[in-house]
Amino acid sequence: LEVLTNFFSSVKSGQLWKHFWASLKRILMGFSLAFLCALPVSFVLGWYKVICRIVEPWIQFLKNIPPIAYIPLIVVAAGVGEESKVVVIFIACFLTMTITIFQGVKNVDTTLIKAARVLGANDFIIFSRVVIPASTPFILTAARLGLSSALTTLIAAEMTGASKGMGVMIQTASQYFKMDTVLLGIVVIGVLGLCLQKVVRLLEKKATSWQDTIEG
Repeated sequence: LEVLTNFFSSVKSGQLWKHFWASLKRILMGFSLAFLCALPVSFVLGWYKVICRIVEPWIQFLKNIPPIAYIPLIVVAAGVGEESKVVVIFIACFLTMTITIFQGVKNVDTTLIKAARVLGANDFIIFSRVVIPASTPFILTAARLGLSSALTTLIAAEMTGASKGMGVMIQTASQYFKMDTVLLGIVVIGVLGLCLQKVVRLLEKKATSWQDTIEG
């Protein structure tokens, strides 16, 4: 009841919306940049074995380091503005999505590629007509995992001197033992995550509807 009362009062005063939109903007910016960068990197790693052998170990190495560990370096390099918060989210999303999409490209059925070559297809046609469609489920799965990484990294990202955001709201409330506000922030982040996941799942169903037809 206290959380619900706090929700209505926060909405009425505009405080909740201020924090919510600030966090949503950071999530979408960090995720979008990471997705745009992860796509070409993943396809290059999956297509060229020499580059894969050089780069993939480094990506796996960085993936094992929690994004919060980069915060001091990011603050020194980018300051305490919006850039540092977006960079923290970017790192978390980029590494997760790159590994997932790379596995999709790597696991494309080689029979399909060989059949395309026999029919006279060049590398561009094989890449655009075989590899990308076959990797689409992995790309969409990577998007869902990337959004989850963005949400779980949000509070850490907002530790870099933010003045507003859901993470700031939760941290400030916890210092004054306002547990109703802390729980409200947790619930709002959870609901936001569910909504974003639903959007990606709808896109996934439309983009991979041919799979359901084959299985049916």
